[in-house]
Amino acid sequence: MKKLVFLFFNLFILTASAQKFENLAQTPPMGWNSWNKFACDINEKVIREAADYMVSSGMKDAGYEYIVIDDCWHGKRDSLGFISANKEKFPSGMKALVDYVHSKGLKFGIYSDAGWETCGGRPGSRGREFQDAQTYAKWGVDYLKYDWCNTEGLKAEGAYMTMRNALREAGRPIVLSICEWGDNQPWEWAENIGHLWRTTGDIYNCWDCEEDHGTWSSFGVLQILDMQDGLRKYAGPGHWNDPDMMEVGNGMSVSEDRAHFTMWCMLAAPLIAGNDLSNMSEATVAILTNREVIAINQDKLGIQGFKYKTIDDVEIWFKPLENENWAVTFLNRGDEAQKVSFNWNDEPVVDELNKLSPHFDENTYQLRDVWQHQSAGTTQRKLKVEVPPHDVITYTLEKK
Repeated sequence: MKKLVFLFFNLFILTASAQKFENLAQTPPMGWNSWNKFACDINEKVIREAADYMVSSGMKDAGYEYIVIDDCWHGKRDSLGFISANKEKFPSGMKALVDYVHSKGLKFGIYSDAGWETCGGRPGSRGREFQDAQTYAKWGVDYLKYDWCNTEGLKAEGAYMTMRNALREAGRPIVLSICEWGDNQPWEWAENIGHLWRTTGDIYNCWDCEEDHGTWSSFGVLQILDMQDGLRKYAGPGHWNDPDMMEVGNGMSVSEDRAHFTMWCMLAAPLIAGNDLSNMSEATVAILTNREVIAINQDKLGIQGFKYKTIDDVEIWFKPLENENWAVTFLNRGDEAQKVSFNWNDEPVVDELNKLSPHFDENTYQLRDVWQHQSAGTTQRKLKVEVPPHDVITYTLEKK
């Protein structure tokens, strides 16, 4: 009896003192998730093809690495409570699928839920956290998206801490993506629990609108963007604000996709594509693989950008980069083209949070248009541009 008590005491100490895996997600995670395009209509062929096309499209070379299978992959639990994949949809089993993704030089992500059931009505991890973590580690999983449906009676911080501890005990380094939609202000408590946390409800492929589902809503790009206000101080290497997966390639216009992608990069947000990788237009590929824009997102400082000012329908955003460089984006939220005149020397741009400033009145920067892939002069001359509707003009500013 004393030995049993000792073992339970040691387990309590282990789990109470557990920390998330460090040195993961030092820059915002980049990958693909099945939900936005396929929802529950998934199988091993869909996932294998996603991995194939991530490589052949150039996305892997551009920095994308995670193939994340979302809800509805689950089969039943066995007599001991261990989960397995749905045998009809995944006849080869989940371990074989993970191995296939790894063979492509990619990493594998899986989905579960803190409640009794997932949002799609499959078995959740409540009460089975340590079993599921052991299973994921055995399969070779690298990333876990952990949802928040059917969680009546649970406290979010405690529930996510339990899964963090379970992953830690399983021993395999796994990125933990907290997906409780920002309802419990995870930015205030999740830094030592997860590597990224959702800040909003679900996104959908719309520029500026809200889709009412009755008890909850999905939001367009601009609504999601506005919900990030005040959150930048919580983000940094290893702990990121997550404004949800991207809708690039899912039906918006090319300009809207470009603006959407750019703003996620300015936000230092995870870049998780949500389209059909097997059926992408040249424009979609060009947006998702623009390495100059991706470099803004993946900058090692890990500082989330900020809105500096608004001129009519145009928002001007700045993001500090390493080596005293900066990125700036002119975002036109409106339905008409907008002319912008910006005299750098007259603009007292300051990142108050990080005590950084380009000091345009003292320093000169070389402008690089990262969508046109060309030099655009220096900050010694006033900038005069016309920003198309629902679009962006973005520059990196390299200190001379």
